[in-house]
Amino acid sequence: MNNLNYKVWLGSVSLLSIAAFGTWFYQINQGLIVTGMDNITSWGLYIISFMFLVGLSAGGLIVSSSATVFNIPSFKKVSKPAILLSTVCIILAALLILVDLGSPQRFLNLLIYGRIGSPLIWDVIVITIYLSISLIYLFLITRPKPNEKLLKIMSFVALPVAVLVHSVTAWIFGLQIAQPTWNSALMAPLFVASALDSGLALLLVVLIAMNKFTKFKTDKGLIATLGGLLAVFISVDIFMVLSETLTMSFPRQAEEMEYVHLLLTGRLAPFFWGQLLLGGLIPFLILAFKRNRQRSGLIVLASILVVIGVFFKRVWLLLSSLSLPLIHGAPGVTLGRWEDPSLSGVGPDIWAMIGNYSPTWAEITIFVGMLGFGGLLFTLGYNYLIAGHRHQKTKDSKQPIDEGLNVS
Repeated sequence: MNNLNYKVWLGSVSLLSIAAFGTWFYQINQGLIVTGMDNITSWGLYIISFMFLVGLSAGGLIVSSSATVFNIPSFKKVSKPAILLSTVCIILAALLILVDLGSPQRFLNLLIYGRIGSPLIWDVIVITIYLSISLIYLFLITRPKPNEKLLKIMSFVALPVAVLVHSVTAWIFGLQIAQPTWNSALMAPLFVASALDSGLALLLVVLIAMNKFTKFKTDKGLIATLGGLLAVFISVDIFMVLSETLTMSFPRQAEEMEYVHLLLTGRLAPFFWGQLLLGGLIPFLILAFKRNRQRSGLIVLASILVVIGVFFKRVWLLLSSLSLPLIHGAPGVTLGRWEDPSLSGVGPDIWAMIGNYSPTWAEITIFVGMLGFGGLLFTLGYNYLIAGHRHQKTKDSKQPIDEGLNVS
């Protein structure tokens, strides 16, 4: 990447970061009223993004730690960018939890009043452990002379924790018996499967971009191999989604069919079918053929589609249970956003059942800005931890110096 392009990239992600944190400050002052969430849809884009980013992070760490645990030498070559990517994603996920709380100090309530029997507390604990492991692993692997013994120990710890972090996030949803589209034993495997394909897809996009814009090169044969592995992960993910959908729809129970219709033909149908087609069928057909896996452009296309598809999956998975009220017409139960009686046709002091959710400009700005902040963290991390390390090695060996992303 030449100097001008590097400055444009760095400036762009910096501006997005400023927009994200500026809008977050605005939200803290105004309250969550600036979001599209209401009494029916109490979780929205922030929690969707949290699930999405935890998956992206877990997938990267699984690839990185598997290189040592299963002794796959070729995977070790991409361990550094994989763990850096994983660390950046989990940092963003943690930040979005704070954003969703409205007032960040409310996080203290989890620590002071949290119950160990709650999956929410499990998630706080495991994400804290996961973030710590990611930072330690990143520190160890980017040392000029990595301690192989410590790295091996960290790999054996990191792999199960990477699986656990997404499983615990899934149990927040899957253990809620009152939510038909969440309460499933398959929820944790579904989350892990999505982490594997979306995390690997994002890693492939990053590796190919680094091949083009930096001196960090990944062998095309390895990229083709990872592309084939991605096709396997895609097929497992889609198989689980179809199995879960069939299990819900086949008995044709009235209550569950409301949710099935919401996915198949209702408001969430574009996201459900979008995931199956964009995130499943199309990228699988691209990557299933060996000749396609030799072409970087097609791998990037398939990988981007997978990432988009998994994001769509997070949308329909979260909103499917929140779009329909659990209790119909019970006196005193607030079912939606307050509506002016003159507009609704109902009497005064009545809560109208209006629960359609769509993110506001504030939510979108924070989400997009956080992605930009992730790009900024990865760029700086690459320059100072990966390229900086290689810079020192080449300087010592009197080889050409790698200046990180700021190279032509």
